[in-house]
Amino acid sequence: MSFAKAQLLLQLAMLATRSRGVSLAEIEEVFACSHRTAQRMSDALQASFPATEQRFDEDRRARWILPARVIAPLLTPSAEELAALSTAIAALDAQGMASEADTARQLERKVRALIPPGAGTRLAVDEEALLEALGHAVRPGPRPAAISTVDAAISEALKGPQLLRIVYRNRAEDVPSERIVAPHGLLLGVRRYLVARDTAKPNSRLRHYRVEEIYEAELMEEGFEIDPDFSIRKHAALAFGSYEDSRQYGEVVWKFTRDAAAHARRYIFHPTQQLEELEDGALIVRFRASGYLEMCWHLYSWGTAVEVLAPEALRAMAEHYRRSDFPALP
Repeated sequence: MSFAKAQLLLQLAMLATRSRGVSLAEIEEVFACSHRTAQRMSDALQASFPATEQRFDEDRRARWILPARVIAPLLTPSAEELAALSTAIAALDAQGMASEADTARQLERKVRALIPPGAGTRLAVDEEALLEALGHAVRPGPRPAAISTVDAAISEALKGPQLLRIVYRNRAEDVPSERIVAPHGLLLGVRRYLVARDTAKPNSRLRHYRVEEIYEAELMEEGFEIDPDFSIRKHAALAFGSYEDSRQYGEVVWKFTRDAAAHARRYIFHPTQQLEELEDGALIVRFRASGYLEMCWHLYSWGTAVEVLAPEALRAMAEHYRRSDFPALP
């Protein structure tokens, strides 16, 4: 068996250690292969790991299940995987997500404790070289300060889900006030926003609470039901950045100059974006979102290389702040 095939077989074995095991359809999806190839892979799994069991689920589909202990000795992490884990922890710290970073550190300690003694030294040298080259992948620049107790309470509330008592100050208030909220998710960006519903207004829409303006947060014993139609990914797509305003939601159209088009083409400005190449080499970008202020912050960095075609309100906000003397594109 070639090294590449052995790697694929080990990946399949890891999938089979899940509680429900792995089906032919899942093998086809994960490995982008035909049904016949998936059958051959399942046969190879059973031949290589005799402890593999074939069971049938409620839909009478065959599933292959392998006890995790069988392949545990083969799963020594690579230097790349350890470096990626360290980088992820650094990124969580940089985002102010202290609770999640601590949980990831606990996972890292468990993983490192399972590494065979003979492999530890070699992996440490390779990992150190990778991390030095990556610079820990920490995004530089300013970021809002974090309160560890607030972050920990938010993290626990989202796991529950449980209600959260917060002391919060919005832009219209001089002093913070107390609220009981039902947290649905967390948006990460220039600022972090807690997506939650104010329990004092049960029929109101979900609101965004700036995490740096939450001065206190206390986990409550009472739980709640997440809105069945809620998806944090779909919710995040309503906005350009972290701020969402239903009154601004609609089509956004930007035009990048010919000189900037190649650079802009390498950006994903929004998940719904559509690109249109013009005959003169310019690039049109269309998407649907709200959040004019955050759009303006980003548009400013492009100077005169971009023009807002729609909506008119955004065009008016950005027009007088376009500059032609920036030495580089973002």
